[in-house]
Amino acid sequence: MRSLILAALMVCVLAAQAQYTGIGIVGDSADVNTPTRYGAVLMGGNTDVDEAFRWMIDRSGGGDFVIIRAGGSTGYNQYVYDFGGVNSVETLLINSRDKANLKTTGDRIRQAEALFIAGGDQGNYVNFWADTEVSRALDYLIHVKMVPVGGTSAGCAVMSEIVFDARQGTATSDELLNDPFHVHVSLSKSFLRIPGLEGTLTDQHYAQRSRQGRHVALLARMINDFGIRNPRGIAVNEKTAVCIDEHGSMSVYGSSDAYFLEATTVPEKCEKGVPLSWDAGGKAIRVWKVAGSKTGTKAFTLPHWPAQTDTWWYVRNGQLGQMTR
Repeated sequence: MRSLILAALMVCVLAAQAQYTGIGIVGDSADVNTPTRYGAVLMGGNTDVDEAFRWMIDRSGGGDFVIIRAGGSTGYNQYVYDFGGVNSVETLLINSRDKANLKTTGDRIRQAEALFIAGGDQGNYVNFWADTEVSRALDYLIHVKMVPVGGTSAGCAVMSEIVFDARQGTATSDELLNDPFHVHVSLSKSFLRIPGLEGTLTDQHYAQRSRQGRHVALLARMINDFGIRNPRGIAVNEKTAVCIDEHGSMSVYGSSDAYFLEATTVPEKCEKGVPLSWDAGGKAIRVWKVAGSKTGTKAFTLPHWPAQTDTWWYVRNGQLGQMTR
């Protein structure tokens, strides 16, 4: 009889574990409620930017910091907790739509006073999390509870309204400049609604992986696929983060640069199997480049983009060029 009771208890424990996506927590597991201030962090991948996490922690009011991911482990837990000023840090591993639709998953996300999307595969994030308890809970955090949210690498990729979702694999600048409808291009609308990032596509690992041309080609596709007449892009180099406060004011932290792109007109030629042409007299894309710093370099305030720049990008027969004033 005792063995049957123990077996039944074990089944109950395993069933409960199957209904929860948390894979590790540091700090106090009891939920707290603290005053929060909204903000968004776009991080470019590779080494994390300490200053950006401190920025989020400050806005969390010392509450519970939640990490979500679809692969990997709990590496962020101690890293974030060691900054101090948080009640707890917990990682949720949400690697299926079934797990994303668990009530316990949505409830735990809603308890967060700060949330960060780890790097990984943005295709999985779109496939697993869109239109689930996860996406609904994230919308609550952003638009009702008003907490700081952020993401790095793939986590950053899903924060703009339009997402290069990588569901057909990755793509290089050369591939997309020579064919903006390359088989590896897959774009979708994000499951997140980040204020100020409407009509925008983010990119990461930017200069390190020479993604400037890819980004421009994707802006051209935004015009073609979604009817966005003046698409914008925010791109972040590795070891760098763009922090956007509740007023839309952007600051760049870290050791490298962030890029801000805005189309001035539509491409002359954006067709399948044909090199992209987007010239406009050498002024197709307005570009602003802002160097990061430890204290945060001010960029500008969304949704208002500067009227003037000293740098433009253009594409002539699949070749990306730059013109400066």
